[in-house]
Amino acid sequence: MNIEGITKEVIELTNTVGKYIQAEREKLTSENVEKKGLHDFVTYVDKNAEEKLVKGLQNILPEAGFIVEEETIEKKGQRFNWIVDPLDGTTNYIHGLTPFAISIALADHDKIVMGVVNELGFEEVFYSWGDNKAFRDGKPIRVSKVESLKESMIATGFPYNNFTRLQPFLKSLEHLMRNTHGIRRFGSAATDLVYTACGRFEGFYEYSLKPWDVAAGAFIVQQAGGVVSDFKGGEDYLYGQAIVAASDKIFEEFKGTIKNFFHGE
Repeated sequence: MNIEGITKEVIELTNTVGKYIQAEREKLTSENVEKKGLHDFVTYVDKNAEEKLVKGLQNILPEAGFIVEEETIEKKGQRFNWIVDPLDGTTNYIHGLTPFAISIALADHDKIVMGVVNELGFEEVFYSWGDNKAFRDGKPIRVSKVESLKESMIATGFPYNNFTRLQPFLKSLEHLMRNTHGIRRFGSAATDLVYTACGRFEGFYEYSLKPWDVAAGAFIVQQAGGVVSDFKGGEDYLYGQAIVAASDKIFEEFKGTIKNFFHGE
């Protein structure tokens, strides 16, 4: 399997579907917005974009199955599976804000072997495959060289419908506000992860995320020299709904800080 060639095809596909998403932005009205749950929104753009991505990915690797956010297809592959978020940052999108992104990963059994995140606000594409480096628009990227948490910029996401860990989360925010350069909440986990991969953030953490939110971005962080775990320091960040990602320089300190606040969760 030519994983590099597949990656290039996926990038082109996300560019094409990305143009559709951008073009529909001005047409979107409140009547086009549906609720999947509390503060959890979906639009016809999400669904149509996913259908376009699924069709394109089926042409690229016909034997692969799918794990998708909007459930436009139910087909799990025995070996390969595409993990797809057609529009990560829908709430930003419907409010005319950035960032929002297309996120696509390819899993070989349980191992991610390719990731593409096309951030449509700044029109930047982040990607990697196999044992290669991570790239942004053809240029290699690397995690930050900052060596301490106190000198770091941290990204996170606020819970919007799962408040079971709200109290430890708020305590962690207070600690990080006092002991880092600052905290940012952009509203797209895929974007937060690739921004960590290229050194714009030193670290990212969030809970209540799904595989399509993190699969591609977490892989790109690792390919860029970073480290990823769940809140307990284990490897269940893809399906365990808790993720810590950081540069190799601060990961242990950052992970330990987050673990301390969520130790009973």
